[in-house]
Amino acid sequence: MDVKSTLQVTNSFPFPNVEIPPTDGHHDSPNPPAAAPRQKQNTSYQTEMIKKLREVNVDANNVGWYTSANLGNFVNRETIENQYHYQKDLNERTIAIVHDVSRSSQGSLSLRAFRLSPIFMAARKEDKFTTESLQKSGLRYQDILLELPLQIHNSHLLTSFLHQLPYSTPPNPLTSTFPPSLASLASTPNPLNPNFSSLTLTLDPFLEKTSDLLLDTIEAHHTELNNHQYYQRQLGREQAKITAWQQKRKAENAARALAKQSPLPEDEWQRLFKLPTEPGRLEVLLNSRQVEQYARQVDGFAAGVSAKMFCVRSNLLPEKME
Repeated sequence: MDVKSTLQVTNSFPFPNVEIPPTDGHHDSPNPPAAAPRQKQNTSYQTEMIKKLREVNVDANNVGWYTSANLGNFVNRETIENQYHYQKDLNERTIAIVHDVSRSSQGSLSLRAFRLSPIFMAARKEDKFTTESLQKSGLRYQDILLELPLQIHNSHLLTSFLHQLPYSTPPNPLTSTFPPSLASLASTPNPLNPNFSSLTLTLDPFLEKTSDLLLDTIEAHHTELNNHQYYQRQLGREQAKITAWQQKRKAENAARALAKQSPLPEDEWQRLFKLPTEPGRLEVLLNSRQVEQYARQVDGFAAGVSAKMFCVRSNLLPEKME
C-alpha cells in the first residue's frame, strides 16, 4: 500500500513449485524456482491469493516480490527479469525485497529493498545492450538497481502480544547474580571466566566464502570480456574483407568505364559478407554490479580481522635489530 509516498509491505506469501516443461528456447531459465514469479500458473495463483486476502479485510495490493540470497548473490539475470516483469506489467513503484540468509544468521536481520532504475527500464524495453546503445544511453552498472531505505515495524497486534508475554524475575537478583561475601568469592576457582573467542585470529568464514564468490564472479566477467574481444576480432577481419572487395570493385568499375561498359553494382558486399552479431553486454553489467556487491561485503568483513591483526602485529613482525 502506498501511503504518503511511503510503500508499506504488510503481508507476503510464497509461490508454489511449478513444474516447467523442457523446451528448446534459448531464453529458458537455468533456475526454474527463481523464475517462479513470471510463470503464468503463479500469476493466477497470486491473483487468487490477493482476492482471498481482500475477503478477510487485509491489504490486497500487489507491491512487489521477495527472494532470499546467500552472501549477497542476488544480482543476476533472474532477479532483473522478475523485477522488470513487476515494474512493467503491474506498477513502476513495485519493489524487490532481498533477505540475506547468511547475514541474518549472524544475529541481525538483513532485509534490503531494490527497484530498477528508469534508465535501465528504458534500455530493457528496447532489449538492446550493445556498445553503441550503452554509449548513447549512458547506462552504467551502478545504474541497474536503486536501493531504497527500508524500515521494519511490528504491527499493533504483535506489539500488544509482546507486551502481554508472561515473564518471571528471580526473587533476589543480587543473590543469584553476585557472590554473597569475599570468602565465597575467594573459594570460587574461576569467578570470572574469560571469553577468548573474540580474540581468535582465524579468518571469518563469511569473509573466506565471499572472497571465493568474488573470484568466481571476476572469472565470469573475464570470460564475457574475452567473448566480446573475440567478436571484435571477427568484426575486424570481416570489415577488412569488405574493404578489399570494395576497392577491387571500384577498380573494376573504373576499367569498365574506360571500356565504355556499364558499371557493376557496389552494394553486393551486403549479400556476399555477413557481419558477426555483437553479444549482449547485459551480463557484463550484472557481473560488474555483483563484483561491487562482493567487494563491499569483503570490506565489511575484513574490518574486524584487520583490527585484530593490528593489535597483535608486534608479536607477528620480527623484532628490530639494534
